[in-house]
Amino acid sequence: MSYDTLDYHFDLRGYVILKNAVDSQHLSELNKAFDQFPDLPYMGWWGNVQRLDNNGEAGLELQNIVEGGEPFEKLIDHPSWVERAHRYCGEKGTYVDGLFIDECFASVRRTGGFFPIHSGGQAGIVRNQYRFINGIFRCGQVNILLALTDIGPGDGGTLVVPGSHKTSFVPEEVRKTYQDRKNYTTLPEGAIEVHLKAGDALMFVDALMHGATERTNPGERRVVIYRYGPIWGSTRHGFEYSDELLARLTPERRKILQPNPRRLPGTKFGVLH
Repeated sequence: MSYDTLDYHFDLRGYVILKNAVDSQHLSELNKAFDQFPDLPYMGWWGNVQRLDNNGEAGLELQNIVEGGEPFEKLIDHPSWVERAHRYCGEKGTYVDGLFIDECFASVRRTGGFFPIHSGGQAGIVRNQYRFINGIFRCGQVNILLALTDIGPGDGGTLVVPGSHKTSFVPEEVRKTYQDRKNYTTLPEGAIEVHLKAGDALMFVDALMHGATERTNPGERRVVIYRYGPIWGSTRHGFEYSDELLARLTPERRKILQPNPRRLPGTKFGVLH
């Protein structure tokens, strides 16, 4: 297997930035979709999309956003990242070869919003682990954070600790943030804020320590996050995709959302070997 510069940085730092990952037309379609989001209460539903904020200070999060319309469906197998995600976490070349979307949501963060730093290789969680074995990537989960607005100083950008996906230890200052989720100002040595232009995507393994700084600027930070994993996974919050969505997807997209169709009496499947 051959490797490139992005592979080198992904292994070294735990993340890479994909510049201009989506084109201007698609970016406009996504922002128009954001403009049409209803003002949902916490736990409220909009079709098969639910407002389910992960952290009260993080801002509005609409889970299962792939049900939010075609602009979000086009992200399922987007050419800017799908093949690389498959190679990093899709168990490529095995009997369980293929990708699955573990979680997908839209996030709107306004002034004052932040997210405490979390994760790190020290936990050894299989679902988000980083592994490179016998020359092959075997990650548990790889995330795409797509910026729909410019994210610079004061905008509540994503924090990462480069290399922390391989760590076996957690600094005391990070341990404190685990105990007090609002203690976002105490950061481990080496933490950096990632700045993105609208249309750029941050691709990172979930074992990487990450979070977000407080947004101090007016306006809002808009991102879409898709978490990819191997086909034997299940959606983090138990969402099931609607029959209407599955029926209109391309075969390639449907296979990512539903890699293992429901096995019901009378249903024909291939012969097992």
